[in-house]
Amino acid sequence: MRKMCYSLMMLTMLVSLAFVGCKSKKTVSAKSEIGKVLDDVPCESAGRSDKKFFRASSLATSSDLQLAKEKALLLAKQRLVTLINSNTKSVTDRYVNEREFGEASEFEQKFENLTREVADETLSNIVVTCEKASVLDDKKYRAFVAIEVSREDVLNGIERRVTRDQKLQVDYDKKKFEEIFDQEMEKMAKERGY
Repeated sequence: MRKMCYSLMMLTMLVSLAFVGCKSKKTVSAKSEIGKVLDDVPCESAGRSDKKFFRASSLATSSDLQLAKEKALLLAKQRLVTLINSNTKSVTDRYVNEREFGEASEFEQKFENLTREVADETLSNIVVTCEKASVLDDKKYRAFVAIEVSREDVLNGIERRVTRDQKLQVDYDKKKFEEIFDQEMEKMAKERGY
């Protein structure tokens, strides 16, 4: 009797599991959850930095096409400034570590402020390398943009700023700085697959 109860219980469990396993599942498409998935984001590849250019890309959405474009451009500019600041911070850190300074922390601080100013200044030299827009199902616009600024513009901006500060000029070795700058650009390019 016990074996029969055990067998019946096992059979009931198997049937229950079969019903649970066969229960229809509601499929949810990716579109209804997160919108249409883009395999290839327009302007994304045009926004990848290499050893000659700092680049950034962005996208933005708005019910107004012009506003979507302006938001995308603003976001790309912010990313570009962040990239330039990050890169020149690495260069400055290496430069200070490889050279002997009496007041290294003062030089480093002044140079970081200088590079922030240069990054902001270079935004006037940006070139839009890609710009596209699309209309979404909800009638909103999505804008894509990629921008770039050359490494030369950044280096020239640093050079101009350094020549205005006599104390920085004393500790600044242009050739050494450019050498480290180029190494960091090369490193960044490799990280991005170039």
